[in-house]
Amino acid sequence: MIFYVFIFIFGALIGSFLNVCIYRIPGGMSIVRPSSRCTSCGAAIKFYYNIPILSYMLLMGKCRACGAKFSVRYPLVEFLNAALYVFLLMRFGIDSPLVLLIYCVFVSSLIVIFFIDLDHQIIPDSITLPGIPLAVILGSTVLPDPFFRSELLGVKSSLAGFLAGGVSFYLVAVIGKALLKKDAMGGGDIKMMAMIGGLLGWKGVILTTFMGSLLGSVIGVSLILLKGREWGSRIPFGPYLTAGALISLFWGQDVLMWYLNAH
Repeated sequence: MIFYVFIFIFGALIGSFLNVCIYRIPGGMSIVRPSSRCTSCGAAIKFYYNIPILSYMLLMGKCRACGAKFSVRYPLVEFLNAALYVFLLMRFGIDSPLVLLIYCVFVSSLIVIFFIDLDHQIIPDSITLPGIPLAVILGSTVLPDPFFRSELLGVKSSLAGFLAGGVSFYLVAVIGKALLKKDAMGGGDIKMMAMIGGLLGWKGVILTTFMGSLLGSVIGVSLILLKGREWGSRIPFGPYLTAGALISLFWGQDVLMWYLNAH
């Protein structure tokens, strides 16, 4: 129980750093310097006002210097990252600390991608380009197959996942642009799926794509019907792929067993 509390606190601390990444990466700013500051008045946030989740509540969501409201997203991201770290521990245990650490980094990267793509409709190369070779190396050597956790993913499945994710989405982009005369798939989505494929394998690419497309269709149609968005309006796909990747990571084995038993 104590270790779960530790993991939650650690995840919340990392979540605070993720907020910095989400805000600064799209603007090409350093994620290290300067220290955290109010985006309204520029006042530095003192360390004792920078405690994840708690500080937002103690300050009632406002800057101590100027009174400007802080976005509720800040504690949300901190809590989300902390909760996912705890869930990773519950699903994969502590028997392999390296695997747990890799998945924590992967999940945190997906959270950053989720919110940056949601805000700016971009998926930063600073995450996916180094993430692709790391994903293939780690997927080939130390990570389990999320659909058969007792087995290693291995070189073949990792490389097949990398190719399935990257090549299939590249073909969608090329064919879609030829048919629709506009971009059907962004380059960031292609690189993101190549990274996900390297870590989760080709089966992970299939489930991630299916779940991402399903969620994107349902939510997209709902936005059109409820909020009057136009058909054909650009909707960022990264958040839905993030959701699909998390489903593949946490429940890939369960989904596969359900599918095999149903057939």
